[in-house]
Amino acid sequence: MAPDPDPSRPDPTGSDADQSSARSKKIRERDARPIVWMIAFLVIAMCVYFVLLGQRGVDLITSGTAAGIGIGIGVLILPFLGIWMIVATLRAGIEHQRLARAIAEEGRELDVSDMPRRPSGRIERDAADALFAQVRQEWEADPNDWRNTYRIARAYDYAGDRSRAREMMKRAVAQYRGRA
Repeated sequence: MAPDPDPSRPDPTGSDADQSSARSKKIRERDARPIVWMIAFLVIAMCVYFVLLGQRGVDLITSGTAAGIGIGIGVLILPFLGIWMIVATLRAGIEHQRLARAIAEEGRELDVSDMPRRPSGRIERDAADALFAQVRQEWEADPNDWRNTYRIARAYDYAGDRSRAREMMKRAVAQYRGRA
């Protein structure tokens, strides 16, 4: 009598659903370190740039001329705006990752692995619209659930509507924070 196959290993003759699940799991398990290192490098580079820009602003202010002082003050404002934008972007990214992790743990991610794609890698418009219609129905049934709001934000993104995707993702983050 043959032993039972190991349930932790995929069936070599597995169905398309098994292979799709394995592909999705592989995508989720990608090593994020290269991305984190690139973000860290860019933040450090921007900070160096802000220091240099700040020094240039101080040099302009110490020139003593009215134009130099005015331009110097304007130049000094730029590093503060840049720091604010970096902090806001990093904070939003961390919050989005937190929601993505929670959705993945619950098994409610949108599975787009089998959807037809353009040569660029984007999902075909008709398939993205069909996915959006399905997710919109879920969201309309319970718009106060952060999970549904997160899923519709992702569906907007797949459909190519970035501004609404960002708006809904902000809403999902607010709902997630307020769920306690």
